[in-house]
Amino acid sequence: MTKDFFNPVLKTAVDAGNAILQIYNHENFEVELKSDNSPLTKADKKAHDIIVDALKKTEIPVLSEESEDKAFETRKNWERFWLVDPLDGTKEFIKRNGEFTVNIALIEKGIATAGIIYVPVSRELYFGISKQAAYKIVISEETNLENLFASFTESQQIKVQNAKDKLTIVGSRSHKSEETTAFISEIEKHFNTEMLSRGSSLKICMIAEGKAQLYPRFAPTMEWDTAAGHAIAVAAGAEIINWETGKALQYNKKNLRNPWFLVKPKGMKF
Repeated sequence: MTKDFFNPVLKTAVDAGNAILQIYNHENFEVELKSDNSPLTKADKKAHDIIVDALKKTEIPVLSEESEDKAFETRKNWERFWLVDPLDGTKEFIKRNGEFTVNIALIEKGIATAGIIYVPVSRELYFGISKQAAYKIVISEETNLENLFASFTESQQIKVQNAKDKLTIVGSRSHKSEETTAFISEIEKHFNTEMLSRGSSLKICMIAEGKAQLYPRFAPTMEWDTAAGHAIAVAAGAEIINWETGKALQYNKKNLRNPWFLVKPKGMKF
């Protein structure tokens, strides 16, 4: 996969983020509730339309959180597809705390092999190819959006960092569970810890860029919530493992809900 393949997708993430930001900054938006009681806004729909329309040009199937057809019969034979969360962290968007992202992942045979995460408010763009490297840049007025791939140089590469004096744990801003709290309490008995809270896929990004070492998630998530971050984290030297099996999360399952999982530097023991 070449820069010519990824350049338009990187730009699409930024374009979707800019559309979200326009609504975030300048409009009073209504909030709908989907069938699972999760919130939906005009920004989710607008970003979905921008991303799906652009990705159709790759001739690779697209599965978005906002896709109408998520049936396993439709996607069970997909060898490769785009997995998209057009606005990850809708609750954070509604709270206007800035902690929401655009997530685009490439899934190949059930594995997240490439990921793009864009943070509209801070203009941070994360990109990773799982067997190569992960990067982070901040989009500026001078950034060439038509050739974003060229912006990722060795100096922008991000890598995980093992704990030194303290273990930094990151948790969900809006989705906490008793099980996660109990797990963290047990870790605190054995380690000098610092606890941070973030919304959306920013938690996985924090592991990838070495700002935290552990993200336990013992509460519901869906595949589109984690796929882009998963590819970026693996490219940076981390792993996302099924809490019960110790194996990597898999994608395009019949049930798109993730199991409980941990994000941590690869091989880290605790």
